Amino acid sequence: LYGTFLLRPLLRGVGMLRARAVLVSVILIVAMVEADRLTTLSEDQLYSDDIIYTTTSAYQRILITQGRAGFQLFLNGNLQFSSADEYRYHESLVHPAMAAAARPPRRVLILGGGDGLALREVLKYPGIEQVTLVDLDPKMTGLSRTFAPLGRLNGQSLRDRRVRIVNEDAFVWIEKERDRFDAAIIDFPDPNSFALGKLYTTRFYRLLRARLTPDAAISVQCTSPLFARQSDWCIIRTMEAAGWSVRPYQTTVPSFGVWGFALARMQPFAAPAHVAVPVRYLDDATLGAMFVFARDMGSVPVEVNRLDNQMLVRYYEEEWRRWS
Repeated sequence: LYGTFLLRPLLRGVGMLRARAVLVSVILIVAMVEADRLTTLSEDQLYSDDIIYTTTSAYQRILITQGRAGFQLFLNGNLQFSSADEYRYHESLVHPAMAAAARPPRRVLILGGGDGLALREVLKYPGIEQVTLVDLDPKMTGLSRTFAPLGRLNGQSLRDRRVRIVNEDAFVWIEKERDRFDAAIIDFPDPNSFALGKLYTTRFYRLLRARLTPDAAISVQCTSPLFARQSDWCIIRTMEAAGWSVRPYQTTVPSFGVWGFALARMQPFAAPAHVAVPVRYLDDATLGAMFVFARDMGSVPVEVNRLDNQMLVRYYEEEWRRWS
């Protein structure tokens, strides 16, 4: 509209242009005022189950649906977990690292995992003295207080006196932190943007090494080795390029299908054979089988993910586009 006055000598049909500009402005203003209602209408069409909770933080849209099998958490439209089978994912993420550490971990770092479900598994170990959980979004770490079913599902883990919650960007936080930890659980969302992709780079994994004791073990969720094979192996090769000794593993979570993880230490190590605390899913045989990959999930040639190339995001977008 401003341009029609600025460029008046050069324009024809100024009256029509201004009318269209006013119309578009009115539409945009109405859309802004009614944004919440429009978002709700679109979400009602998008999700098959009933929506029972929504909120928008400075970082993401948080939405929970309820079905016959339980509730499901979505962040920006991406499924994070289903209450019906999340224990399979979180047991597989946490317990191999806790078992692989050379000494029983006392101080544990969790990066991501603001839902408190990985934290629930860590707190099963009696020797835990402190857990530091770093998640960018305070609305995520506070969700179990505003949505009671999540608090029951995570066992009110975020209220445990041994837990320190830090709401910062993990990349920034890890550069300035000086504490050292005996184990680290990395539960970041999938690398579907460059902002998330930086958390899977050689730079990040080198920074992480400096925050761990020499005998520490870490576990990382690595997306699916079946549906996103290059992405999975890109994470593994990137960790190796950063100096880690890595053992990839996988399990099946019905809500996601086959899902991949990486277990790593600073020195070569044997895969763990036993989980020392009571769990619902893992036993010794299952734990051992997770380190076996079928031929269609085996290693493939990939580039290492660095800050200056963000190859992982490119692999991820290309591979998951086939299934969307």
